[in-house]
Amino acid sequence: QAESVLNEVWGLVNRYFIDRTFNGQDWDTVLSKYTMQISKANSNTPDQEMKLIAEMVKSLNDKYSRVLSAEQYAAIQKFDLIGVGVTLMPNSAKQIIVGAPPIVGSAADKAGLRTGDYVTAVNGVSTQGRTAFDIIDQISDNPNAQTVAMTIRPKNKSNDIEAERVVVMDRLFQEIKDPIRYKITETRADGTKVGYIRIAEFNSLVKARLEDALRDLKADGANAFVLDLRMNTGGAFQSAVEISSLFIENRVATYVVDSGNVELPFRTTPGRLAIDPTVPMVVWIDGMSASASEVLAGSLHDNCRAVLMGNKSFGKGLIQAVYGLKNGAGLVLTVARYVTPSGNDIQGIGINPDIS
Repeated sequence: QAESVLNEVWGLVNRYFIDRTFNGQDWDTVLSKYTMQISKANSNTPDQEMKLIAEMVKSLNDKYSRVLSAEQYAAIQKFDLIGVGVTLMPNSAKQIIVGAPPIVGSAADKAGLRTGDYVTAVNGVSTQGRTAFDIIDQISDNPNAQTVAMTIRPKNKSNDIEAERVVVMDRLFQEIKDPIRYKITETRADGTKVGYIRIAEFNSLVKARLEDALRDLKADGANAFVLDLRMNTGGAFQSAVEISSLFIENRVATYVVDSGNVELPFRTTPGRLAIDPTVPMVVWIDGMSASASEVLAGSLHDNCRAVLMGNKSFGKGLIQAVYGLKNGAGLVLTVARYVTPSGNDIQGIGINPDIS
């Protein structure tokens, strides 16, 4: 099993890792090296074997890429926006498939989903021509839905429509801390009423809770808003794009550049505005505002929707994907980088505020 997991991790790195030089290594030679080490170590415990696999990933010299234990992989699911323990991704033909083994004990696991199975529809909507992010957007339209239905075709029956089955799975989220705090902080003589919103992290609750906060503050008369992203180290990248749609309509929120140097624009969704685009808005950032925080700050700033205040942000412009492994463990891998709508690459640089 250790060699099987080794090949699984090696294959994911080989296909998706952003640095195609693999830190200046011949990646085939690396596989041979660690296959030999695991084969020789017949007396190794599973923990020791996973340490060798983790050592292989560490040889990439990327501080964000790492192997997760089964416990760590389960814990990171607070960023799961689907809620059934499954990872969706495109195959080489751009068909949506189950991209990794479902989390052990999850709804997807209990429903019998397997790596490589085709997902041909979600909640009755075809996945043809759509990305995994499009599907997450679709599911996020109804964040309180208790179930999600997926039409599944087994991986060994790619052309057999009759082999499809519809699986209805209960959505289950870990106990997740509400990432939003809000209040009216100031009422000025000129009639300005400031609604303050603190976003602690970009987890699976953030978009729905932010919409609630904006609705409540508007009902209380807020006509100017402050988003506080200080000390927010990030979370789910897609959440930052979705939140941008609450403030800017049909604009590029960010560009994602993959390992093939292909630049993919992520646009905000039309018809989702939560506040009028003329309402004044400030975003606070600091040296701990990173990753998804910087995606949101860059999106609102470069589209001239908000003024940035505070201190220069952290500068994490790399995007990680999380993959489940056959043994229940996980792999976090850097697969892309993002640039702001104005074309600024902020990795290691950060975003400067307009007002310090």
